[in-house]
Amino acid sequence: MAPDKAAIVPLARPELLVRAAEQTDWDIIIIGGGATGLGTAVDAASRGYRTLLLDAHDFAKGTSSRSTKLVHGGVRYLEQGRIGLVREALVERSRMVRNAPRWVKPLSFVVPVYTVWDKLKLRVGLTAYSLLAGRFGLGPVRVLSVDETVEALPAVKREGLLGGVAYMDAQFDDAALAVALAQTVHDQGGLALNYVPVTGLAMSEGRVSGVSARDVITGRELEFTAKVVVNAAGVWVDSVRRMAQPDVAPMVSPSQGVHLVVDARWLPGDQAMLVPETEDGRVLFMIPWLGRVLLGTTDTPLDQLPIEPIAHEDEIDFILREAGQCLEKAPTRADVLSVFAGLRPLISTDPEASTSELSREHVIRVEHQSLITIAGGKWTTYRQMAEEVVDEAIKAGGLAPRACKTQALALHTELPEAGERLHPELDLTEGQVRHAVRKQFALTVEDVLARRHRALFLDAAAAIAIAPEVARIMADELDRDALWIATQVEAFIIMAEGYRCAPAPVTE
Repeated sequence: MAPDKAAIVPLARPELLVRAAEQTDWDIIIIGGGATGLGTAVDAASRGYRTLLLDAHDFAKGTSSRSTKLVHGGVRYLEQGRIGLVREALVERSRMVRNAPRWVKPLSFVVPVYTVWDKLKLRVGLTAYSLLAGRFGLGPVRVLSVDETVEALPAVKREGLLGGVAYMDAQFDDAALAVALAQTVHDQGGLALNYVPVTGLAMSEGRVSGVSARDVITGRELEFTAKVVVNAAGVWVDSVRRMAQPDVAPMVSPSQGVHLVVDARWLPGDQAMLVPETEDGRVLFMIPWLGRVLLGTTDTPLDQLPIEPIAHEDEIDFILREAGQCLEKAPTRADVLSVFAGLRPLISTDPEASTSELSREHVIRVEHQSLITIAGGKWTTYRQMAEEVVDEAIKAGGLAPRACKTQALALHTELPEAGERLHPELDLTEGQVRHAVRKQFALTVEDVLARRHRALFLDAAAAIAIAPEVARIMADELDRDALWIATQVEAFIIMAEGYRCAPAPVTE
C-alpha cells in the first residue's frame, strides 16, 4: 500500500529519510531526478505503486535545468522526415500546457526571411508543422510583411529583409517544472529524495533486486529492495548500468549545448526569433525568458561528463556571431549576463556519427531482468517516456497492471508570499528563499539561486552578490551555523564563476 499522502507532503527532510528507511521494500525505485526520472516517479506513484526516487544531487541539477526552455515538436526534425517524433511531441506539448499552465505557456516565434525561396519554404514547412498538431495546435502560421516583422522583432536586421513567418510553440521554466514534479510525486504518495546518490545495485540470481545509497547530508548509508529499478540517470545511465555489468557497451554519446543570456533590449517585446540555419546546419533560438533573452544553442561532442560543464570559447563566439547575422546590432561578450552549458544524452549505434546525426529519440532497455534503462528524449516528451517506462516496469517487476493517469494530471502548484527584493536586478525575495527550503526541497545556496530561482542563469554577477544573504536566510531555516554559511557561499561563488562570460582571449 502506498504511504499516506497527508503524512508525507508537509514533512521536512529528516522525516522523509525516516519514512524512506521504514519502507525499505518498494515496487519501483527510480535512479535520477531529471525530467524523465521525475516524470516516471509521478506516473508510478499516481498508479498506486510504492515509488522511491533517488537523485545524487539536486533535482534537475544536470541536463534538465539547462535546456533551451522550449516545449516544442522540433521544427528541424520535420525537415529530416521524422514525422512520428514531431507529432508525438506536439501532442505532449499541448498536455504540458494544460497540466502545468503555471510554468508552460504558448509563445509566438517569428522567422525573418531574406530570400523569396526561404519565405516560400518556411511557409510550407511551418504550415505542415502546424497541421501535424491538429486539434492540439496552439495557433495558425502567419506570413508577415516587412513592417509586421519589424513590429514583432524591433531588433531584427532590416537590410534585405523581405518579411517573416510566424508560428506558435511553447516555453517553460525547466527547473521550476522539475520541482513541481518532485512535489507531485509526494502528492501522489511517492517519495523523492535529492542528495542521495545510489552507490551500488543489489543482485539476486542474476536479477537486480534493489540499491544501496548514501545520504550526502547526514552521511547515512541506506539499503532498499525493489521489484524493479529504473535507471533514468541521463548522461550517466551507463555508469549505473556498469554497477550491474562492468563491461557493458555504452548506450549514450554525450554532446554539449551552450546558451547565453543577455538583457531584454537585445530582443524587445514578447516574441521569439528563430534563425532557421546556422553555419553548422542547426537552428538558433533567441527567446524572451524571465525578463532576459536566451540565445542558443550549440552541439559539441564530449568524451567526459562533468557535473558542471563549461562553455568553450568557440561556442560562445559562435552564438554571438550567429545572433549578429540577424540583429541590427550584435551583442558582445560584455553584454552576456550568464552563460551555461548542458549535456545531451544522445543515443548512438554508430561511433563515427556526428552528434547532429545522433538520435534525439528515446530508447528503453531491460537488462538483468529488472533493470530498466531509459535514455535519450527531451523535456517535451517526458510524460510519454515515463508512461512507457512504467508499462515496462509492470511487466519486468510482475506488478499488478494499472492504467496510466498522467495524461490529464495537473501538477503541484504552490506560490510563495511576495516581498521586498533582495537584489535590484533580481525578483528574489526572502519569502521565496524560505519557501524554497520549507516546500521545495532546497538544501544548498546553489539549489535556491540556480533552480528554485533562476538567478544564476539570469545574471551570474547578481547571483554571486546575493549569495551571502541567501545563505544566512537558509541557515536560519535549516538551523545551520556560521561555518555552514561560509562554506556554502564559497562553494557557490567558485561554481558560479563558470557562468560569467570572460572577455575574448587575447591573441598575439
